[in-house]
Amino acid sequence: MDYRVISIGAMAANDLWNEREPQRTGHATTTLIETTGDDDDGKPLRILVDPGLPEPAIVARLRERANLGPESITHVFLTCFRPDARRGIGAFDRARWLISNREREAVGVPLAEGLRRLSENFEEPDETIERVLRTDVAILQRCEPAPDRIGKGVDLFPLSGVTPGMTGLLVSGAQTTLVCGDAIPTAEHLAKGRAPRNCDDPDAAIESVREAVEIADLLVLGRDNVVVNPTKRPF
Repeated sequence: MDYRVISIGAMAANDLWNEREPQRTGHATTTLIETTGDDDDGKPLRILVDPGLPEPAIVARLRERANLGPESITHVFLTCFRPDARRGIGAFDRARWLISNREREAVGVPLAEGLRRLSENFEEPDETIERVLRTDVAILQRCEPAPDRIGKGVDLFPLSGVTPGMTGLLVSGAQTTLVCGDAIPTAEHLAKGRAPRNCDDPDAAIESVREAVEIADLLVLGRDNVVVNPTKRPF
């Protein structure tokens, strides 16, 4: 069992820095988890979480940080379906793509509705909007509902609030590590016990922050690095 941060993310606009408009290109922190299957054969698994950089960049980071090519990844897991958490997913076409079933269903309905409205529009449709919608639908269709356990010591951990079905990965070992996604984006949000500003359900988002802090020794933050849980420091 091993994990490492492949790319540290960034918020397009950080509410704790009083930023209301995008100041930079946002992208999720990308994490690699290496484990084995939970069945008898113990097949090696390499799970890439939230490939937020564009394809060429995430492939380069993967080689730099883990000496792996995209063909080595067996699974891609999305903590949510936000575009900047999956920008580079196309580079991993040999892998299984996974997302929580709740997030998949929550995203699928508005996507289908958007396509329906486009098809019923008698005027010439906006080509950019149509292209984005069709790309999103194709990605979502490729994403399978994730099982509760992806591999040995790697379990889904629901963190709803920022999005309806946001889900982290709980990595069990000598210490418990939670890959949080945007449930806790930065060390500053963690220190203040704050969820990000734009939430589907703010109350649920705050509860998810509490649950994350309660369970994990280490936290891989959605737009930051891996940090020690401040409530569990030895001194």
